[in-house]
Amino acid sequence: MSPTMPPSHLPPAALAHAFWQAADLVARVMAGHSLADNALQRVPGIARPAVQDLVYTTLRAYGRGDFLLSRLLERPLQVPVIHALLLVALQRLEHHPQQAHTIVDQAVLAAGELARGRLRGLVNAVLRNFLRRRDELLAAADRDPLAHGQHPLWWQDVLQTAWPEHAAAILAAGNQPPPMALRVNQQRTSRKAYQEELQAAGIDASPVGDAGLTLAHPVPVDRLPGFFDGKVSVQDPGAQRAGEILRPAAGSRVLDACAAPGGKTAHLLENAPLELLALDLKPARCRRVEEGLARLHLTAQVRTADCSTPARWWDGRPFDAILADVPCTASGVVRRHPDAKWLRRDSDIASFANTQRRILNALWPLLRPGGEFLYATCSLFPAENQAQIASFLHRHHDAERLHEEQIFPQAAHDGFFYCLLRKRT
Repeated sequence: MSPTMPPSHLPPAALAHAFWQAADLVARVMAGHSLADNALQRVPGIARPAVQDLVYTTLRAYGRGDFLLSRLLERPLQVPVIHALLLVALQRLEHHPQQAHTIVDQAVLAAGELARGRLRGLVNAVLRNFLRRRDELLAAADRDPLAHGQHPLWWQDVLQTAWPEHAAAILAAGNQPPPMALRVNQQRTSRKAYQEELQAAGIDASPVGDAGLTLAHPVPVDRLPGFFDGKVSVQDPGAQRAGEILRPAAGSRVLDACAAPGGKTAHLLENAPLELLALDLKPARCRRVEEGLARLHLTAQVRTADCSTPARWWDGRPFDAILADVPCTASGVVRRHPDAKWLRRDSDIASFANTQRRILNALWPLLRPGGEFLYATCSLFPAENQAQIASFLHRHHDAERLHEEQIFPQAAHDGFFYCLLRKRT
């Protein structure tokens, strides 16, 4: 809840309470704030799942909701939280028409807790107008590129130019809820044994990748057998590819240059005992890496540092392997971070590309001859991926490309890019 939001008198388990909380969070995103600031963690536990579902579904379909609302209002609303409440209620009405009476009623109750209750009548009128005009408005939305694609138009243009045969499928995948997948800690158990534990707990899962399991339906982590004892981690199969591609030999000296939240760090250590240094810029993010490693009974040195300025932290000993999961637009994982679609600008691509170039140039000298370097992003934009690597190879003639893959998001996994490089001896 925002500091400026007054407390609500609505019952915490009521849909109206979830609408009220979700409207506040969506309004924050509309004002330019990211959900990554742990805003959802401030929602009381009993309400958090319902609020998160409302916020994420609303933001995934923000372009569609805004299109509908523009045709239901005579003039733009000057109260952002009421605008957000209407977006939340509209997406709920579109996907749950059989609950129309309850949704309108609960949205009006939520409006009573916002803007001193003076816009309850407007909320009621707009939602009932949508119900009367539903077929007409949805048909119009399907014809509008922004409302139909549910991604900013510049974003759609970049994908269409880069991947004309895949763009429609990429957009569709980005608008769907993501799967929940696990990575089994094979130092603690086998995938087959853990799948049997899941089945005994009534949780269906299918093998994916080298050590992964995709759940048929998401569950809270406290339902996962042995989660808090380190048997398993939650990690998308696409993200697990990093630990499948880069597999340093036991005892290798390894750098994870942009480690938080720590899933890829842990995967490397689960594959083999390593002398691993994990870096991240912020102390809070480093603490998250440390907590994850402790849960998994793994050990690494974790330091708060800027990987692009090695003079401040490197001891001069070369690394056998480096993982650089660099900052990027995160265009391949927007179904998990739907606020990013609407907070990003097209100019961000060049900004991230400059940061990536700086990191690559800074880290390459730290790799020993014959060592391997895995460049990774969760982006789909070539400027951050294929073009970045092509430019790097042009600048560094001692680098050779061993493997490269662009993973497009689909039902089973998110979107990622990987390029494995080796330094010539």
